[in-house]
Amino acid sequence: MPSHKAVHVKTAGGPLELVDVETTSPTRGEVRIDVGACGICGTDAHFVAGAFPGMSWPLTPGHEIAGTIAEIGEGVEDFAVGDRVAVGWFGGNCNHCDPCRKGIFIHCANGKVPSWQYPGGYAESVTVPATALARIPAELSDAEAAPMGCAGVTTYNALRHTKALPGDRVAILGVGGLGHLGVQFARAMGFETIAINRGTAKADDARKLGAHHYIDATGDVSEALKALGGVSVVLATTGNSQAMAATIGGLLPRGELVAIGVTPEPLPISPSQLITPAVSIVGHPSGTAKEVEETMHFAVLSGVRAWIEELPLSQAAEGYEALEQGRARYRTVLTM
Repeated sequence: MPSHKAVHVKTAGGPLELVDVETTSPTRGEVRIDVGACGICGTDAHFVAGAFPGMSWPLTPGHEIAGTIAEIGEGVEDFAVGDRVAVGWFGGNCNHCDPCRKGIFIHCANGKVPSWQYPGGYAESVTVPATALARIPAELSDAEAAPMGCAGVTTYNALRHTKALPGDRVAILGVGGLGHLGVQFARAMGFETIAINRGTAKADDARKLGAHHYIDATGDVSEALKALGGVSVVLATTGNSQAMAATIGGLLPRGELVAIGVTPEPLPISPSQLITPAVSIVGHPSGTAKEVEETMHFAVLSGVRAWIEELPLSQAAEGYEALEQGRARYRTVLTM
C-alpha cells in the first residue's frame, strides 16, 4: 500500500504533526484526489479542539480542498482521472434521506464534512464521496479554488439568497477570512457595500476590496448605518453575537440579518426590535458541491479572489498557529 504525507492531530487540543499514512483507494461512489491546495479555515480550530460530536482521532483537518482526481471507485459517473475538483465543507450527501429526497442536499441527515466524517485536506491525498465534487474552472489555480469551497460559497450563497437587489445597501460585518470575500461579492453583485470592522486597521483594505463605506465598530454601528440611509441586509461573518446585535437598528424595514459567523453565544436581541420594522434574522449554511461550482464560476466572471498566503504542507502547524493567534492574512492556503 503506497503512503502519503498528512497532518495528524492525535488528541483534542494536540499539536499538528506531519506523518506518513497509508493511501486508501476509493470504494464504490468515491474518488481519490491528489491534493494541490487546502485552505486553513477558522472552523478548523473547533475540530482541533474536539468541539464537534462523534469525532475520531487522529484527526486530519481541512475542508477547503482543491486538486486532481487520481483514482475513481466503482459507480462514479461524469468524473474522470485528471479532472480538477474542489471539495468544501459540503463533503457529500446520501441521496436517500428525507432532506435529500426533497432536494435540499445541504441538510442531508447523513451529510459528511471532510476532517469530521473522513480525513481532511491537510494531506497530499484524500478519498471523498463523488457527491462532494465541484469542478474547478481552468481560470482558477488550486490555491485560488480551495477557499471557494467554504469561505467563498458561504458568503456568495448567503448574499444571493437575500432579498437585496442591485443598488440596495448591504453591510458586511467583519473583514476577515469570510468577510473579505463577502465585501468583494457584494460589490460584484451591484450592492452599495458597507464594511464594518472593529478599529480602523482594515479600512484601507476594505476599500481595496470594493467597500463604498467603512464603519468602525467601536462606535454606534446602528446609528452609523442609519446615517448612510439604512441597509437591506447585514451579512454577519464575525463569530460575535454582541457585534451582530449591534447592527439590528441599522436595518431598513423588512431587512435581514444573515448569520454565517459561528458562535454558541446567544444573540442579545429582543422581539420588540424585530416586530415593528418586521426584520428577520436567518442562519445560512455553506452550499452544495454544485453551489461551490457556481461560486467559482461567478468568481471567474467578476474577478473576486480570496487574498491568500501560501505555505507548504510541512508548515501546516505554523499556518494554523497564525490563525489561532489572529496573525493570519485573510486566507492561508497549504500547498502540496
